[in-house]
Parts: sequence; structure tokens; C-alpha cells
Amino acid sequence: MFVTRHVRLICLGTVLSLVNVSVYSARAASPAPAPASDQASTASPVIRLSLNEALALFISQNLDVLIAKYGIEYSKGQQITAALFPNPVATIGTLSSFTQGRTASNSGAVISQVQQLFELAGKRGYRIESAGYGSQSAEASFEDAVRQLGFTVKDTYYRILLAQRRLALADENRARFSRILEINTIRLAKGYIAEIDLIRIRLQMVDFQSQVIQSLQEGETARGELRQLVRLSAKNTLELTTELDFRRIDPSITKLRASAFELRPDIKARRFTYSQREADLKLAKAYRIPDVTIGAGYAVQGPQGPDNPQQWSLNLGLPLPVFNRNQGGIRQAEVAVQTAEADLSKTVNLVENEVEVAYRNLLQSRRLVEAYVGGVLEEARSSVTIVERAYERGGATILDLLDAARTSRLIQQNYIEALFNYQRNLFQLESAVGQEISS
Repeated sequence: MFVTRHVRLICLGTVLSLVNVSVYSARAASPAPAPASDQASTASPVIRLSLNEALALFISQNLDVLIAKYGIEYSKGQQITAALFPNPVATIGTLSSFTQGRTASNSGAVISQVQQLFELAGKRGYRIESAGYGSQSAEASFEDAVRQLGFTVKDTYYRILLAQRRLALADENRARFSRILEINTIRLAKGYIAEIDLIRIRLQMVDFQSQVIQSLQEGETARGELRQLVRLSAKNTLELTTELDFRRIDPSITKLRASAFELRPDIKARRFTYSQREADLKLAKAYRIPDVTIGAGYAVQGPQGPDNPQQWSLNLGLPLPVFNRNQGGIRQAEVAVQTAEADLSKTVNLVENEVEVAYRNLLQSRRLVEAYVGGVLEEARSSVTIVERAYERGGATILDLLDAARTSRLIQQNYIEALFNYQRNLFQLESAVGQEISS
């Protein structure tokens, strides 16, 4: 269940803060070691995070999650208020007579009274019921916020991995053509190749360098977003330990639909809201029955007052429902029930379509990744090496080499993109269902 998984991630976040986060000083990449004082001032802590550890930090530290959690506490306060009884009302006053020579000093009386309102027709019970559903709806809304933001954490984490794979590919190509450029610079000096061939190699080197810089920028942007999601300082350097690998998933669409309707927290929140509006309607109808106010009083008169110096009183107050029988409140409550029912139906339809689309996207992206893994990817990697060796022996031109390099890079880059899209579609399907998918 999602709640169990949520509790497990919170526990993991606590353990993470004590054990799993390895912080060490990053060394500056320079030919000569810097003084100890300079190293202390420039070193930045490096935090190693797996995907689960990042999710645990996100749940325990993300400010949006904390704000959503405050909504639960707010609803619990409403539950407390709904269960309280009305306070009694205490009044005290004086009574004096100014007829037949009497004055306040010789005929005054002190009157005290206590009144208590008694609610009829089960109003307090309906309020408690409504507040209970409201609290459950707030808890489900919190789970839904974690679900949606959790997908953002996963997506951001894997965008960093995507940028790292792109960087490794571009750096590999740049290193390859750097060696080719060095060799051909010597060959040009000896007159073995034309200058135009060397210019082509240099232009290709610039293209690979541009890809390296672009990948670095994409990675830094995604790292900044992940640090913000898990609430880490910008001074921290993130090192990700989860790999961007292919893991074949073949779930059942029938089970996915059933799980989504049962587990999706936004559906649960809408159901609780609908039940709350029904309780509000019962409460509104109960207000047609007036409440009773019962009071008791005691009066003490002065020594020269009438013959009865002490008096007790008992009174009963009952509003007469002649004009106001809460007609407007009942109508508003009925409309609120209809609105909540429509909102629930809308959410169910939305979830059904999200699951269907995410499932189909996962299947398509899985087919594409499997097509690359089936042999095309390895052929693309080896083709450049074959053409490069042929070029060194004079069996291929520089154009053949450049064309092979571009084709290999395009195939490998498309594979990395397909792998990322497959993983992202898996996360979208998990978010649409409301739970992790393991098979």
C-alpha cells in the first residue's frame, strides 16, 4: 500500500541522515596541491545518493511536502472543534424599583443566570462525521502531493543520469578525434593528407566539444533542481549511484486498472470529500430542528425589598421555525454533494485514461529499447573502430570516417534517449497507478 511505502521511505530518510549519506571533501583538479587553508575554503561536500535515498530525503525535507502535511494537522483541529459542546452562558445583572419612594439602595436586587444550549437532531454527530471525512481527505491529498512530487524527483534524478550518459558519449568521441587530429596534423606536415581533411576533423572536434558543454549544462541544471527538491545546499555536489539501465517490465493492464482505482490517493480524496458533503447535507437538514436553550437563575434582594428576598428561576428557550428552516443551507449542501459526485467521476475517468496512456507508452518505448539492445547498438559502436582502422591503412577517406562517427553517435544517443524515455514512462505508469511496479 502507498501509506506503508510512505512510512518506509520516511524511515529510510532517517537512516539516510545517519548512515547512507557519505560526505567527503572534493579535491581541486590542479597540477600542484593547494595549501591546506585553500583546500578547506574551496572544498565542497559530495553527497552520494541512490534513487531511494533521494526519495527519502525528499519526503523528510521537501518544503512542499511539509506544507501539504500541515493540511492534515489543520483538519485534525477541525475534528477537535466539531466534537466540542457549546459553552454555557453566564449572566449577572441588577434590578431596582423607583416607585412608592423606593430607591436602588433600599429595593435593589442582584440577578444571576446560567444558560446552556442543547443541540438536537444529531447535529454534533453530523459535524464529527463531516470533520472525520475531511481529515481523511486531507491525508489522501497529502499522499497525492507526495505521488506527484515523487514523480518529479524520479524524473529529475534520471535527467541527471541522461546528461551523464550524453557527456560520456560526447567525451569519448572527442577523445577519439583528438587522437586522429594529432596524427593527421603530423601527416599534413609531411604532405600525406590535404589541408581540407584536417579542417574537417577540427570542425568535428568543435561539434563534439559543443556536445560536451551542452551535456555539462544540462546535468548542472538538473542537479540544481534535484538539490532544491531534496532541500540540499547549492554547495553540495551530488553523486548519483543508481544507473540508467534497462529492466524489462511487463505488467498486466487489468491489474493496473484495478490497483489505480483502489490506491490512487486523489480518487480516495474525492471519495472522502463526497462522503463529507453527504454528512454536511445531513447536518443542514438537521438544522431545520431548532435547538433548546435551558437556563436557571437566582435573585437576591436587599433588606427592604418585597416579602420574598430570594428567588429561583428556570426558563426554556425554543426558536419557532416559522420563516427560517435552513432552506438555503440545505440547497447549498445538495449542490455541494452533486459537485463532489461530479468531481469524483471526473477523477476516475482521468485516472483510467492516465493508466491506459502510460501503459501503452511503456510498451512502445520498451520495444524501441529492445530493438537497440538486440544488436544494432553494438554494431554502431564497432563500426567507427572498423572505419578508423581502415582510414589509418588508407582504405577509407576522412568523409567515410566522419560519416561513420556521426552515424554511431546518432545511434548511441538515440539509444540513451530511448532508455531514458522508457524509464520515464515507467515512472509515469507508477504515478498513474499509485504504487511501484516490479514486474
